[in-house]
Amino acid sequence: MRLLVTGAAGQLGGHLLEVGGELGHDLFGVDLLPVPGGTSVDLSDAGAVRGVVTEHRPDVVVHAAAWTAVDNCELDPERARVANVVATEAVIDAATRVGAHVVLVSTDYVFDGTKAAPYVEDDEPAPRSVYGRTKLEAERIVLAAGGTVARTSWLCSARGRNVVRTVLDLADDGTVMRFVDDQLGQPTFAADLAGMLVVLADERPGGVFHTTNSGPVTWYGFVKDILLAAGHDPDLVRPIRTDELDPPRPAPRPANSVLEGRAWRQAGHAPARDFHEPLAEVVARLRRG
Repeated sequence: MRLLVTGAAGQLGGHLLEVGGELGHDLFGVDLLPVPGGTSVDLSDAGAVRGVVTEHRPDVVVHAAAWTAVDNCELDPERARVANVVATEAVIDAATRVGAHVVLVSTDYVFDGTKAAPYVEDDEPAPRSVYGRTKLEAERIVLAAGGTVARTSWLCSARGRNVVRTVLDLADDGTVMRFVDDQLGQPTFAADLAGMLVVLADERPGGVFHTTNSGPVTWYGFVKDILLAAGHDPDLVRPIRTDELDPPRPAPRPANSVLEGRAWRQAGHAPARDFHEPLAEVVARLRRG
């Protein structure tokens, strides 16, 4: 395949380029930031997006770029809409012109988190945050064009800043941490997610898929698992409730954002690994430097 990856300078984008390359695909990455072997593009500039897509004529665009700073999105909804909606419109317009399929990376934040059971793909979205609303709007743009939506959650890797690296840095200093124990989700590791996205790019099924690692856990439980994987004292983390956060977070979080990968299994694919396996790999990699 000829794959064009947006957000290629991010932790997921980098893994997409790596995984896709290992499988022999022809990849090209774009981002606002410099991309080795790629190019810098403002995805909200429809003309610029049209130019790069027309030049490279991909079979599939994996649209991983987004403004994912949830609290900042809440404080600047117009910027969030430009980054997450206007950019998606530009990508879809350009991809349609060259006959390319689009796989959009979306989020658990399209749900309000009130369901007692895991969310399946045909559950009705009801986002509570600006970030969730802009990503849901992007989903609808992609689905209307026959594309594929891959929802994920709690992204981690050995690259960039994320909760695993932050927890290890704090633990190395002996810092006692407080994490909420009333938000349930599923950590997803970028290398595993990248493999799932390449499969969706290859199959081009259209519709919605939930693509996370397996194993529900609260943020407090996840941080304990990180500490244990690194050989730290798990008592370095203390549980708190969301309403005890000081200062309160601007954007509301879903209390339950566990995503069940029913559509992925029905397509004949094995569930992704339990998150403890890639967590151990990432911790080992970070410890090696």
